[in-house]
Amino acid sequence: MKSTTKRKNKGLAKNGPLLLIALPGITYLIINNYIPMFGVFLAFKDYNYVKGIFGSDWCGFKNFEYLFSQDAFTIARNTILYNLAFIILGTIAAIFVAILMSELGTKFRVKFFQSSLLLPNILSWVVIGFVGFAFLNSDTGFINNTVIELFGGKDVAWYTTPKYWPIILTIVFMWKNVGYSSIIYMASIAGIDKSIFEAAKIDGATKLEQIKHITIPMLRPTVTILTLMAIGRIFYSDFGLFYQVPMNSGALYDVTQTIDTYVYHGLMELNNVGMSAAAGLYQSVIGFVLVISANAVVRKVDNDNALF
Repeated sequence: MKSTTKRKNKGLAKNGPLLLIALPGITYLIINNYIPMFGVFLAFKDYNYVKGIFGSDWCGFKNFEYLFSQDAFTIARNTILYNLAFIILGTIAAIFVAILMSELGTKFRVKFFQSSLLLPNILSWVVIGFVGFAFLNSDTGFINNTVIELFGGKDVAWYTTPKYWPIILTIVFMWKNVGYSSIIYMASIAGIDKSIFEAAKIDGATKLEQIKHITIPMLRPTVTILTLMAIGRIFYSDFGLFYQVPMNSGALYDVTQTIDTYVYHGLMELNNVGMSAAAGLYQSVIGFVLVISANAVVRKVDNDNALF
């Protein structure tokens, strides 16, 4: 018993400072992620503000029926396709930027470019929305009055023309997030044993060959983990991107309406708490299934890089 107690005390003394450091994050996770899970039963209630959460009547799956009857295909299609584009293009761009940055060395220019790439990620979507408006405004926007006019084209009513917005939203997302995402890949590249590159250089490998045969293969575990985590959130969307950047234009709903913006409209405009809760539960369940499925595929193909 004494030996067991001593081992426990040693373990607590060893891991205590680490647990103390993690305590704020654990507390935030419990408050923000776990405690709200008790409200999942709202998805099965006809919520009434007068009766309250527990007094409201049960309605079974009617909230889900309403969710799937209101343009379910459109919002699901937009959410999935945008996220697939963001995952694929974002990963490629982040790796490309990380490789470029890792080749710059440790001089002042590296710090300058790193700060420049991180700046967009710090900006609020509200600010980015107004910056986008300065570019896309039909009357005074930079693109209509400078770029299109320079090439002799016709002005475009950007906020009422849906066909351009898949490209615009993808570009804006990449501009904001690629710099931040590249940091993780830069850290992975920094962790690669430099003797491998030196040996390849002695054998006559060019810089491109080193990147192709050493850097990119060594990044595979990081790419796999980040992709699996992104797949888990494929039914979620960046609300600020799809709400603030298009300025909530009704003419663009066919290409900008995602599950998150749909939930927002249902909650703020229709005051339908039950439907919003049903949509949130739907997102969580689908995300869980996708993570399990994707991890199972990875485990069969490359067991070493599976999450679990």
